[in-house]
Formats: sequence, C-alpha cells, structure tokens
Amino acid sequence: MRIALGIEYQGRQFSGWQIQLGVRTVQECVERAISKVANHPLRVICAGRTDTGVHAIGQVVHFDTHAERSIHSWQSGANANLPSDVSVRWAHQVDDNFHARFSAVRRQYRYLIYNHRVRPAIAAHQVNWDYRPLNEQAMSDASASLLGEHDFSSYRAYACQAKSAIRTIYRLDVTRMGDYVMIDVEANAFLHHMVRNIAGVLMAIGAGEHSPVWAAEVLEKKDRQLGGVTAPPQGLYFVRVVYPDTYALPCSTPDLRYTNPVMAVSE
Repeated sequence: MRIALGIEYQGRQFSGWQIQLGVRTVQECVERAISKVANHPLRVICAGRTDTGVHAIGQVVHFDTHAERSIHSWQSGANANLPSDVSVRWAHQVDDNFHARFSAVRRQYRYLIYNHRVRPAIAAHQVNWDYRPLNEQAMSDASASLLGEHDFSSYRAYACQAKSAIRTIYRLDVTRMGDYVMIDVEANAFLHHMVRNIAGVLMAIGAGEHSPVWAAEVLEKKDRQLGGVTAPPQGLYFVRVVYPDTYALPCSTPDLRYTNPVMAVSE
C-alpha cells in the first residue's frame, strides 16, 4: 500500500531535508522511524526539499510498504520513534498513482521577519531578525511585479539544478503583525533559494535601499548577480502543499500563527 504523511519539523538542527552522508537530516530521521513501524527498510518521497535551517509545518511525503498497519499506528508509531523536533501530523492511505512531489499543484512558503531594533532571544532560530525599520507597504507594492509566470533566473541560487527557471507565482503577500513582517508566497513550484532571494530583495526595498520598481528590474535582468542578498534560512517555513481534491488528503491550511508561538502572543 502507499501511505502519505503530513510532516512538521524545526529545521535548526538539521542539514536540510535530503539524506547526506555524515550529517543529520529530516529524511533520515523520518525513514528510520517509519522503517521501525513497518519492520522493514523503506524510503520516503517528499513534496519539496528544504535547506539547512528551514522549517516546515506542511511537508508531505509518501512511501510504499507491504506491512499492514492502521493509519493511527503509522502516525503514533512514527512519532514514538522520532526526535522531538520532528512530528507526523497526519497519515492517510492513498492510491498508487499519488506522488508527493509530482501530484502537487501548488506549494506555499512563509518568510517570517522580526522587525525590531533589539534582537530576539526565544525566537532567535525561528525568525529572521532585521533591525532596520521596514516599510511593508513598499514591499507589498514591489511584490506585485513578481506575480504570474516569469523566468526567475535572478531569484534562484547559482547551484540550482532545475532545467527551467520558469515558475508561476499565484500569490505574494506582505503583511505586518506588530513587530513581525510576513512574506507569504504560493506558486506551482519553487527554485533553489527562490523564496529567500525574493525576501532579500523585498527587505532591501522595505529598508529604503531601493525603490519598489527594483524587484521588477532584477526580474527582467535574469541575472542572479544583480539580485539582493539571500535572506537567512531560519525565517523560512514550508507551509503547505495543495493536491487535487480527488486524493482527499487532510491538508487543510494550518493556523499560520503556529509557525512561531510568539506570534500568537503578539495578537
């Protein structure tokens, strides 16, 4: 059978999602835990790989197994064998044609900025701290030029292995909640460092270093060297994955305050 899981993790102590020799990764932890429940080795496929230090509250994976377990057993058994910074939020049996990566139609990320002159302590590894006063309206005005289908070569990492830089952004919102500025991006797919590079450009605009038209100018050049600084990973959250309704996955939009407990207090 094929099982899908909803995964949440705190990325601080992980060298990203994908298994790498000699370092701690989310994939390794999840596969080890699920293999204990199944009583045989298995591999999981994720909806989207995340980098070192990046968090997730809506990662989705799937795996195939011949072991017969209840849905509750897959979830509770995995959590019993996972470290405290990873959790299986739900489990669901799916058809064999479901694929965590290729069946996805949209993905959503949030970049969370603590905008205050004093650095945070409790949330230090859960947000990006920017002491410069950020003008969220200027950032929002700039983001409009990135909506739609574009060549995002200027907004991807040099090491990006994607064959095409064409992506479609359906939503790009910049909002403020007290001392927190949030950048929410929803697209069909993302390039390596795409959200962090967008955040870097928008933060430079919000700080008054560039006018809002700079975001469009960077996009048009299709040259990463002309873009802004890549924003740090600790402010980035993989929020959710959207699949066709036919799969009936329990992928409802999470309460985004949950990305950081301090945010709930600030409301």
